[in-house]
Amino acid sequence: MLLAILLFACSPRAERVAQSDESTPRESMPVLVSDSVTTLISDSGITRYRIETPRWLVFDRAEPNYQEFPQGIYLEQFDEDLSVQASLKADYAYYNEKEQQWTLRGNVHALNRKGEQFDTQELHWNQHEHRVYSDSTIHITRERSIIEGVGFESNEEMSKYTILNPTGVFPIDEEK
Repeated sequence: MLLAILLFACSPRAERVAQSDESTPRESMPVLVSDSVTTLISDSGITRYRIETPRWLVFDRAEPNYQEFPQGIYLEQFDEDLSVQASLKADYAYYNEKEQQWTLRGNVHALNRKGEQFDTQELHWNQHEHRVYSDSTIHITRERSIIEGVGFESNEEMSKYTILNPTGVFPIDEEK
């Protein structure tokens, strides 16, 4: 018996996942907890996206159903040749399945197909409306200029966007 106690005391501790009891509502517990996830998403047999996350939680009995990425998320979008066309990274992500709405928070960095980099602390992506927006400060680095502002609206590809209260440095061609 002493040997069993010593072996148990020296063994590595497994991470404990929340266990239900009568006082824990089922809605507040994830149905799926996945760690160190890398997944590919395809459309019509062509790989379109790669998602990486340290932790992915799925809450299927909450109202509304949602998925949470409490330790961050990284997403890449590919073209047909599997070249990265766009990317998105955040310290935290939340996906509302019913509304098809993403909320990304903390060091949000997005790179669009034109090579423009968008940096903000919070970004919302409504997949149903094909719209990306933020009420936070946004910093956009373009090839020849840097644009900053508060408030941002864009199409899903982040190729046509509006800064609601812009500031920035713009090159001026003095001959024109």
